[in-house]
Amino acid sequence: MEPQSSSPQLEPYSLKDLAVYFLKLGVLGFGGPIALAGYMEQDLVENHRWISREEYLRGLALAQLAPGPLAAQLAIYIGYLKGRTVGATVVGITFILPSFIIVVILGMLYKAFGGLEWIQAVFYGVGASIIGIIVRSAWKLSQITLKNRKLLWLIFLIMAAVTAYYEEEIVWLFILSGIVALIVYAPPASISTKASFFAVPGLAFPTSIQLTQLGVLGKIFFFFAQAGAFVFGSGLAIVPFLFGEVVHQHQWLNEREFLDAVAVAMITPGPVVITVGFIGYLIAGFPGAVAASVGVFLPVYLFVVIPAPYFERYAQNRRLVAFVDGVTAAATGAIAGAVIVLGQRAISDIPTSLIALSTFLILIYKRIPVPIVVGCAGALALALHVAR
Repeated sequence: MEPQSSSPQLEPYSLKDLAVYFLKLGVLGFGGPIALAGYMEQDLVENHRWISREEYLRGLALAQLAPGPLAAQLAIYIGYLKGRTVGATVVGITFILPSFIIVVILGMLYKAFGGLEWIQAVFYGVGASIIGIIVRSAWKLSQITLKNRKLLWLIFLIMAAVTAYYEEEIVWLFILSGIVALIVYAPPASISTKASFFAVPGLAFPTSIQLTQLGVLGKIFFFFAQAGAFVFGSGLAIVPFLFGEVVHQHQWLNEREFLDAVAVAMITPGPVVITVGFIGYLIAGFPGAVAASVGVFLPVYLFVVIPAPYFERYAQNRRLVAFVDGVTAAATGAIAGAVIVLGQRAISDIPTSLIALSTFLILIYKRIPVPIVVGCAGALALALHVAR
């Protein structure tokens, strides 16, 4: 659509109106980051006409370029347009709060009843369905981000293989992927001038050595803050990063519990990254849920509020775009690798194989909401358990 058709006669609105809208979206917004971004465009640009299409596309571009889950960053940017830092804060809280409350309640129920056979049977089917969802997300992301660029496909394949082999994300490979893409697609006159840009994520958070000196809540907060700084594009990109650290290094959860946490994120509205609230609750109760959620969303918030005033100047910078393309290809590859890692735990027999395959095909060819598909998978698994 041409810019001229998107700007006329915007309707007046208040920050309260925006907060109410995002509170509703946080309650009813199912379908993942692409669907949530689509809801915002339809409602705020086309129906309410509160923001222009140019403003929406600018926010979408920032969300794609900066680390952080796309839907949450886009929402925070829209809040920033209305009320600067206050607006970004209000919208961020109202958008995330409903899904946080839901995952905490689910965490309470899971802790209380997770040992029951029928609950285990439901998650037996839900876990297999989640593998189909992750495969579909990796497939869609690869189509959108890689296209026919051979270097990005190579990065994708290498990261998928590395993640599958080591069963964790290696953060420095993300940075290296961005640097390689920058050198190939937009070679800078002097790479040293960009060193501070590459160093920001790694320097912004304490190392694992420093974390050993903190209490449990401090460890949870800083670990998830570091995780939030490396989520590019889709909230699912955080899954392989969390798996290696939460399950293997810190041993906060076992493999089954982690897969169930991912499943919980899929059946709740709002950003997928809110799975960290469920994980935090299983580790340290409600304080753990708060520490994990604040930790993971704090860098998301900062990566919008801090660069927003300068974004228009650098949004089209070909070197920045090339770097982000490389990192995004690496993140997409890590998601694909996570399919292999998690699939080994979730797909154990013919029924789970069929559930995973059916989920993938349904989501590819039919416009059925993800929670309905996941719910049907859980109901089917429960029926199979009862029939045995």
